[in-house]
Amino acid sequence: MLNPKLIHPKSIVVVGGSDNIHSPGGRVLKNLLDHQFKGELFVVNPKQELVQGLKSYKDINDIPKVDLAIMAIPAKFVVEAVKVLTQQKNTKGFIIFSAGFSEMDEAGAKLEKEIVDLIDKAGGSLLGPNNIGLINKHYTGVFTTPIPKLDENGVDFISGSGATAVFIIEAAKSMGLTFSSLYTVGNSAQIGVEEILEYLDLSFETGTSSKVKLLYIESIKNPLKFLKHTSSLIGKGCKIAAIKAGSSEEGNRAASSHTGAIANSDVFVDTLFKKAGIIRCYGRNELITVAGILQQKESEGKNMAIVTHAGGPAVMLTDVLAKNGLKIPHLEGKASEALLSKLFDGSSVSNPIDFLATGNAEQLDAIIEYCENSTQIDAITVIFGSPGLTAVDDVYAVLDEKINTSKKPIYAVLPSVVNVKNEIREFIKKGNIAFHDEVLFGQALSKVYNQTPVRKKTKNPDPQFSTKIWKLIDTLPDGYMPTEAAITLLKTAGVKFATPKQAKNEAELNKISNSVEYPVVLKVEGPLHKSDVGGVILNVSNDTDLFEGFDKLMQIEGATSVMVQPMIKGMELFIGAKKETHYPHVILCGLGGIFVEVLKDISAAMTPVSEEEALKMITDLKAAPILKGVRGQAGINIELFAETIVKISNLLVMVPEIAELDLNPLMATDQDLTAVDVRIRIERTNKELQANKINEIA
Repeated sequence: MLNPKLIHPKSIVVVGGSDNIHSPGGRVLKNLLDHQFKGELFVVNPKQELVQGLKSYKDINDIPKVDLAIMAIPAKFVVEAVKVLTQQKNTKGFIIFSAGFSEMDEAGAKLEKEIVDLIDKAGGSLLGPNNIGLINKHYTGVFTTPIPKLDENGVDFISGSGATAVFIIEAAKSMGLTFSSLYTVGNSAQIGVEEILEYLDLSFETGTSSKVKLLYIESIKNPLKFLKHTSSLIGKGCKIAAIKAGSSEEGNRAASSHTGAIANSDVFVDTLFKKAGIIRCYGRNELITVAGILQQKESEGKNMAIVTHAGGPAVMLTDVLAKNGLKIPHLEGKASEALLSKLFDGSSVSNPIDFLATGNAEQLDAIIEYCENSTQIDAITVIFGSPGLTAVDDVYAVLDEKINTSKKPIYAVLPSVVNVKNEIREFIKKGNIAFHDEVLFGQALSKVYNQTPVRKKTKNPDPQFSTKIWKLIDTLPDGYMPTEAAITLLKTAGVKFATPKQAKNEAELNKISNSVEYPVVLKVEGPLHKSDVGGVILNVSNDTDLFEGFDKLMQIEGATSVMVQPMIKGMELFIGAKKETHYPHVILCGLGGIFVEVLKDISAAMTPVSEEEALKMITDLKAAPILKGVRGQAGINIELFAETIVKISNLLVMVPEIAELDLNPLMATDQDLTAVDVRIRIERTNKELQANKINEIA
């Protein structure tokens, strides 16, 4: 938990403050003064008696005790200053602007660790280094501009990049988005995104705390903590939208060079966000557009009325919404005819409702009133700009009044950022959000309206199964499990498997042949990828083919034995899983066999996976209609497929040492689901780190 003196200090010292407002130390001091910090304010500058009208201390040893230190001095001087502040001045809060630490080289990383050790020992909290600071209702501790408009109902914003935070604030200001707080974590030497989320979660107060959180993330060092607090905040009624930069290998490298960020595979980030219920964005403007939508009233459905005086933007918005599953219902009947009679000739009310370039404020009032009373409409988007011929103050006044009084959300798309910039500015001053681009707005709106609910809580695996499974796992070394052991593991977890019989020589095969029921499948053991080396022979139907197939497979390089397995018919499916760094497992499903590599139609979710999540994974597949049955062909038992996904998820939760798991294929019919091939790799990690996994995320 963050030290309260970082959040609400009664006294602040700016170490490196100056009269030069174009320097970090000068600008942060000016911001503190301009925004009327109500506590005591001190400055340390060895070269001046007064700095911006305040007494300047030439030596940090001479200042009084102080709650928070904001440091804008070269990296090489920071350690000594922190030592004085922690050991002599009872300072508990630290914001370090200075660069030249872990983001630069090993020597910088060593300095950074010394600073963190000193602050940890004193029980303090450090934001940075290499950041732009913090803004909340108590103080404006940043060295940048512009300072966003602060509002308790605004958004809380956490950023891993100071510059990105500035750019987002600039864009947000132009559309009327307000902020409740801003935290920039820089190198996250002690406090990262996860710790800020923990603070926002534990200090959340219903009715007073901001319900919209924005994140710009370059590293997630503790995914379980991140998941715990984002899920908790969303459970309390919050909405979270986030950008995770570095989704490509090159982007990860750039992020690492920027802040020493940990590289996280994109599928793990994506499933982590889905697990929590976070809306994922991919750019600054998309992020703030989503935030603007989240700050409006909440819609009860997906039926949208598009009101416009310009046909083109309405058509483009209609296309975007329709492609993303939102409805633009056709409007007709007596009420719509009555509305049409109030509009100019040539207008249309079928939806989009087009009241022409000459449309006026009175007509807009009537249109919105009609939409408000229509049972076919859940939300309203109004697109209204200007060709520059007339003022639009009266139109925007109607829009403002209706936004505040309507029970349904009304979104204002105001594209004329040049012709009516003054009118838009006044509209924003009244506390409204003005969206400027209908396509960007439509894409963001679709993400918000299609956001999946937070997953149902999963049940903990049966401890009895855990004991049996661990007895098996503890006997095995790291690496790929022997097939027999892997099959035993799956059966213990409740997964049905077509049990094979193993033959290392013709004598063993001869014994097997006496009890075999044809047809069977022959599979080589030894080579990792059987299909790639011709190591699978299907539909073996007699003894002659059995022995000939055995001889052929044993000649493959690396072959150690041959598995003889019942030939199971059905649709080929796939379930796989992977573990990475400190993330929970990601589990994947889709069509099996060669379709996994060729079509790449795969759904993914982070463990633990509930039955509800498993079913959604399946229905999200492009192949879902095939699984359900199409054109006279029988489908599979989808509930059984989902149950098997959950069983694999439970196994992965019980055995975090499973680094990879591959069930490909599973043979599925409308009655049954049987695994016929398995590959599992064990990689032991820090068990203590994983011990509390179920409690953390279940």
